[in-house]
Amino acid sequence: MFSVSRDYAPPFGMIAPFFIIGTIFFFVGTVLLLFLDPLHGHFDPMIAGWAHWFLLGFVMMIIFGAMAQLIPVVVEVGHHSVDLYHVIWPLLLIGTLTMVTGFWIAPAVLPYGGLLVLTAMLIYLYDTLMTLKKAENITLTVKTAVAANLFLTTGIVVGFVMTLAIGAGIKVDVSWWLGTHAVLVLGGYVVLTIMGLSLILLPMFGLAHGFDEGPINRAFNLMVGGVILHLVSTLIGFSAGRFLAMLIMLVAIGFYLRQVWLIYKVRARKENDIWARSMFFGYGSLVLAALLAVVSLFGDWENVILASAWFLIMGFVTFLITGHLYKIIPFLVWFERYSPLVGKQKVPMLNEMYPKKMADWEFMLSAAGVVAAGIGILLKYNDLYYGGVALLIVGAGFMLVSVKWMLSFGR
Repeated sequence: MFSVSRDYAPPFGMIAPFFIIGTIFFFVGTVLLLFLDPLHGHFDPMIAGWAHWFLLGFVMMIIFGAMAQLIPVVVEVGHHSVDLYHVIWPLLLIGTLTMVTGFWIAPAVLPYGGLLVLTAMLIYLYDTLMTLKKAENITLTVKTAVAANLFLTTGIVVGFVMTLAIGAGIKVDVSWWLGTHAVLVLGGYVVLTIMGLSLILLPMFGLAHGFDEGPINRAFNLMVGGVILHLVSTLIGFSAGRFLAMLIMLVAIGFYLRQVWLIYKVRARKENDIWARSMFFGYGSLVLAALLAVVSLFGDWENVILASAWFLIMGFVTFLITGHLYKIIPFLVWFERYSPLVGKQKVPMLNEMYPKKMADWEFMLSAAGVVAAGIGILLKYNDLYYGGVALLIVGAGFMLVSVKWMLSFGR
């Protein structure tokens, strides 16, 4: 647990665009799923464009906004250059839209979109690392933030080189580097960031104390080692090294899940609210994604690879983000609008500051959609996939309205 002070967090109005834009990308991204055919495989430009729409526009946008608030509070120092966040989201927004245009319509613009995204990432990396440099207590969360951001930058550089290969014709084996690009961004940044945040947010929202942190430390070391091994193996053309790296990262996920279980066992808050249910579904999806990934290592099954990626991104990452938004946004809104009024007048409780019925519908429809579409991908049954996507679209609509409701609370 950690103390929270208004002295370190940036103004909420500066960070709110990240949550608004990210949620819009989430909703539109679910609609765009209707125009994809999962039978085409992960090399399909339509699927590649959607992946960048979703991961950059939704996942990265939300994570950047959350980290902007959380990092200075955790390390108890102010941002090195907080005004840079006025620049980060426009660059990331325009860069993402340009990249997707390059994948779907005009490959020649891909490098320009990649350059804008790379610039946004480098600015974010600069402020984050310079802020973390001032930290006096080097916790695991600080270590994961440093490692994750270095991997993110490397992954974006690799991605930028790949855009030059597609848009400008430079000689790079895109099919060989695609896996490492995904490992650096998903394993090196997204999963490591979630590991670090989990050590803060899961105990805080679940009221858990006194648990063993050994598994998360082993998970961190193995994930970092696995990502580095995959990158080096790609550089030297060592296929067996890439295979071993994937196994190491899967073991790291196993240790991480062990840590989550230890936190869950000692939690004091037993209420299965929207946050808890989202965590259950998210971690269940991670287990399924890991099992499918193990299967995919021993055969050339495109549908298994896509199903594993589906449950990792749409089940695990998405539900961890949406579930935490129901906690993070009310907390930040309360902090901004009501904390100065404590002791002077009645202020709302945090559990009153999110729309419970809309949240319930969002969870049920989105969870059913992820399961149905995932089974459709695995069984190569497109009708089931599109039925699941239809449920996801309605669920994402509830999420969009819920975020607007929470941001407007108390105005």
